[in-house]
This record gives sequence, structure tokens and C-alpha cells, in this order.
Amino acid sequence: MQLGLDFALVEELVAGVDEVGRGPLCGPVVTAAVILDPARPIAGLNDSKKLTEARREKLFDEIREKALAWCIARAEVEEIDQLNILHATMLAMQRAVQGLSVTPKLALIDGNRCPKLAVPSAPVVGGDAQVPAIAAASILAKVSRDREMAALDALYPGYGIAGHKGYPTPVHLEALKRLGATPIHRRSFAPVREALEAAGQQ
Repeated sequence: MQLGLDFALVEELVAGVDEVGRGPLCGPVVTAAVILDPARPIAGLNDSKKLTEARREKLFDEIREKALAWCIARAEVEEIDQLNILHATMLAMQRAVQGLSVTPKLALIDGNRCPKLAVPSAPVVGGDAQVPAIAAASILAKVSRDREMAALDALYPGYGIAGHKGYPTPVHLEALKRLGATPIHRRSFAPVREALEAAGQQ
């Protein structure tokens, strides 16, 4: 009986992996990997972008409490500039999967490509709306990054970072031209590079 139970658990050891922050002009790219516990279901999991902030915050705590394993990882601005955003995202995904306290039998990656992992993996386009574990990962990554961007807004006032989370909104682009780039801006991204060149910093 015990063997059967273990085998059933093995069948469930699927990690969902997602990222937040590929498009912004500043801040890290944040990833998460989650292995859900089938014995402790979580209601309302969905693509983090389709949930209200209040709902994401509630689910953030519930996922961390109920999941078999979870890990939030990242790639820093320096790594993004050095590697490019795609490779930095893949690196952050590797870190999230490697950081899990339970080794998954399969990792399902949101999107159309997979990082190199020590476990089997498969890409799932639109996975955050289809695979609960990927949805859970998207929520952990988004809430974690949003909180960090709110903290960075206090360190670098005037850019509106808490509002746009670093994305290239008109408010952000105008502030970049007016105030110049900060240490958390991605120098390899064209609008930041142009702001640096205009200020004679490049």
C-alpha cells in the first residue's frame, strides 16, 4: 500500500515555472517554480495578470503554505545586460527549479522554450492560464517582483516605478529623459541606452 502511495506522489511531482519582468526597463527578472500538493488544492489559481492585486496577495500566502515545494529566483540587472534578457530569464528559471526542496519529475515552463534543466521539461504556450502549477508560479513571481518595485520606488523617486513596475510607459520614458538612468536600469535596453547617450554617460 505504501508503495502505491509513493508512486501516486511521484506521478504528481510536476513543477510549474513562470517569469515576470522580461519587458521592463529596470529591475530584475523574477521567476518562480511551484510543485502543488494534490492533497491540498488551492481554489482560484489563474494567470497572475487576470487576478486583482488583492487576490494575488491572498493566493501568494496560500501557495507558499500549501505547495509541496516552491522557490522564487531572479536574474539581476547586471546579468540581464551581460547575457541579454532571454538568457537571463532562462538562468533565473534554472535557479528557481534548482532551489526547490523537492526534485520534480517534470518541469512545465510557461512559454515556447525551456531552460537547460537537470529534470525533464516541456514548454506550454499560455501555460499560466492552463496549468495550475504554472499559474501558481506566475503569482509568486509577480507578487514578489511587484513588492520589490514598490520598495525601489522609494529609493528612486520620480520615475513612478511603483505604478508601472519598470515597464516603458509614457510616464517612465519621460522621467528617464528628464532624470537619466539609475543603477537599476537595464543599460542594454534601447530607451535606457538612448537616455545615457543623451546625458553623455554612455
